[in-house]
Amino acid sequence: MSLLSTGQMKRKWEERLKNVDELASRYKRKPLCPVYRPQLSKPWQPCSVWNLFRRQAQAFNYAKTCKEDVHVFALEMKTEDGQRYYLVTTYTEFWFYYNKEHKTSLMHCYEVIPEKAVCKLYFDLEFYKPVNPEADGKKMIAKLIELVSKKLEELYGVKCSVEDVLNLDSSTDEKFSHHLIFLLYKTAFKDNIHVGNFVKTVLQPAFVLTENKADALILEDGADSVASQSSKATVEIDGTVVSLGAAKEASGKWQSNMHKTLENGKLQQKDNPNLSFLVVNDKEGGKQLVVDLGVYTKNRNFRLYKSSKAGKHATLKIAEDNKFVPKPKKNISVEEQYFLSSLVCNVRFSEIERALTCDNPEGKEKMPKQTDGRVASSTSDPIEGYQYSPYPEIDCFVLSLVNKEDNHGGTDHHPFFFFFF
Repeated sequence: MSLLSTGQMKRKWEERLKNVDELASRYKRKPLCPVYRPQLSKPWQPCSVWNLFRRQAQAFNYAKTCKEDVHVFALEMKTEDGQRYYLVTTYTEFWFYYNKEHKTSLMHCYEVIPEKAVCKLYFDLEFYKPVNPEADGKKMIAKLIELVSKKLEELYGVKCSVEDVLNLDSSTDEKFSHHLIFLLYKTAFKDNIHVGNFVKTVLQPAFVLTENKADALILEDGADSVASQSSKATVEIDGTVVSLGAAKEASGKWQSNMHKTLENGKLQQKDNPNLSFLVVNDKEGGKQLVVDLGVYTKNRNFRLYKSSKAGKHATLKIAEDNKFVPKPKKNISVEEQYFLSSLVCNVRFSEIERALTCDNPEGKEKMPKQTDGRVASSTSDPIEGYQYSPYPEIDCFVLSLVNKEDNHGGTDHHPFFFFFF
C-alpha cells in the first residue's frame, strides 16, 4: 500500500512538471505582456536607460544607438588597479539614483567629456598647502575669474562676471582643490580642445614664471658664461647629473629661443602684470601653475559635483565663496539645478547661439586678429563625419523618425561652422 502511494505521487508530480513546462513554452511563444522596463515615475521624465560597460568605447557606441538623450559617466571602483566602469544613462535618471542618501557604486563618479562635443569653459585648480603657506585660494579664484572675464570680452565680446561662475570645492587640510564652471549666456566652446587653447592663451604670460631649474640656472649665470663653460662641466638637477655642454649642443638654437621666450614673456607681462598669483610651489620645490592644464584632453573624465575620488572622503561641494545661483526651473529642485549646471557638456542647442573657437597658441608668435582687434577664430572645420552631433535634441528628433518598429537607423553629421562677431 505504501509502495502504491509513492508511485501515484511520483506520477502526479511528473504530470505537474509537464504542465508547467507546457505553460512556460506557451507563454514564451505568446507572452502576456512586453518585457518589464522600469521607468521614472513623473510623466515628464524620460524612459529608463541604464547600462554599464567595461570599456569607454563600448559605452559611446551604445549611446549612439539610444533614442533618449543619454550621456556617459565613469564610475571609479575601490580596486587596486583603479578599474573604472562606464555608465550610459540620462541626466534625469542618473540624478534620481545619484542623489540617494545611501550611495555605493555612485560615490566616485566622473563626467566623460566626449571628443568634439560642445562644452562649457571649465578650470581645475589645485596646490599643496604645506608648501604654499602664504597662498590665499579665495583671492586666486577671484583674480582668475576677473582675468578670464576680461579676456572673454576682449577676444569674443562675451560678458561674464563672478555670478556666472559655479565654484566647487573639495579642499582638504593638505590640498587646495576647486573646480570652476563658467555658465556663459547663450555661449559655449566648440569642444574642450578649444577650451584648452583659450586657457593656454590667457595664461601664456605666466608660463615664463614657471621655468624649470635648468633654465633658471642658465638665466642666472648668463648666456656668455654658459658658452664659456667646458663641455665637461656638469650640474645636478633634480638628482640627475646633466652636462651643460651636451645640453647646449642638443638644444640647437637654444640661446636665441630663450631670448625670444623671455622677450615674449616680458611683453605679455606688460598687459598682465600680476599673473604671479597663478604660480605656486610644487612638492619637488619647483614652480607650477595653480591651473591644471591636463584636463583638456579628448574623452576627459571630470569629477562630478558631490563625488569624491576613490579612497578619499572630500567631495566636490558648493564653495563658500561661490556667487552663482541657478535660476528656478519647473519640476527641478535647486540641488538638481546645481548638478546640471556643474556638468561641462550639459549644453543644449536651443540655449546656445555661439560656439567659440580658439587656435593653439603654441608655436605662434602672434594670433591673427580681426579689424576690431579681437582674436579671429577659425571660420570653418575640415569636412569630417561623426556618428552623432553635439546637439542631442536634433539627434533625438531624427532618431525618433528613423527608428520605428523593426527599422533601425543612425545619424551622421559633417560640421561646417562660420561665426561672425
